[in-house]
Amino acid sequence: MQIQQSQVLIATPDGRMPAVLLTPDRPDRKAAILLLMEAFGVTSHIRDVAARIANEGYLVLVPDLYYRELPHNKIGYAEVDRAMAMMWRLDFGKPMENDIRAALTYIKSHPEVNPDRIGVTGFCLGGGLSFFTAVKLSNEIAAAASFYGMVADEWIDAVPDITVPVYLFFGGRDPFIGSNRIQQIEARFQELDKDYSLKVYPEAGHGFFCQERSDYNRVAAEDAWRELTRFFQQHLQFARISIDCSFSHKLN
Repeated sequence: MQIQQSQVLIATPDGRMPAVLLTPDRPDRKAAILLLMEAFGVTSHIRDVAARIANEGYLVLVPDLYYRELPHNKIGYAEVDRAMAMMWRLDFGKPMENDIRAALTYIKSHPEVNPDRIGVTGFCLGGGLSFFTAVKLSNEIAAAASFYGMVADEWIDAVPDITVPVYLFFGGRDPFIGSNRIQQIEARFQELDKDYSLKVYPEAGHGFFCQERSDYNRVAAEDAWRELTRFFQQHLQFARISIDCSFSHKLN
C-alpha cells in the first residue's frame, strides 16, 4: 500500500497547529485515526506508529499539541524533566478541547474520510488525552484507545459522558500509574456498565510500546498492537461492512 505523507496546518482559536497527515492509497472512503503525541512531542516513534496505522488502511492525523511552544518544542527521550515541564504548561481545559476538536474537524472534512468512522489513540500524554477526548468529544468519534495515559480525577468523574467503546492499556510496573489508580479507573467503568476493555501487562513499565525507550517491552508491545488493530477493525470497519450488507440485502 502506498502512503502519502504531508504537513498540514489546522486552524485553532489560538493559531495554526501543525500536523502530520498520512493518507493510504485506497479508493474507498476511509476510517481515520487521530493519533495523539507523547509528552516528548511528535517523535520519530510517534511518526512510526502513524505509518503502521496508515498501513492498516486508515487515514492518520498527528497534531503537534506543543505548537504554542514553537520552534523550541522538540524533546529527546533523555530530557524527561523538560518534557514534563512542557506537558504541564498545556491547558487541559477548554484550550485542549478546542485543539482536539479542531483536529477532528479537519479529519472529518477530508474528502476521503467517512466522518462516522473516526478513532483516537495516543501514548503517554496522548494516552491521557485519548481518555480526555472520549470524555469531552464522544459525539465526534467512534472509539478510543489509550496507552499508559495518566487520567485526571475530573476525567474519571466524567466517565458517564463517555458513549463510545474504550480500550485502556497499562504497564504493571509503571511508576507514574499505580495499580490502585488502574483499579479505580476500571471500577468506574464497571459501575457505569460502560463498553470498555482494560489490559495490564504485569512486567511492562511506562512507555512499553516504544522501541526507543529503555522500558520497551517487546512481548507487551506486540500483543498491544494486535489488540489495538483488532479493536479498531471491530469498531471502525465492521460498521461499514454491516451497513453495506444491509443495503445489499434490501436491494435483493
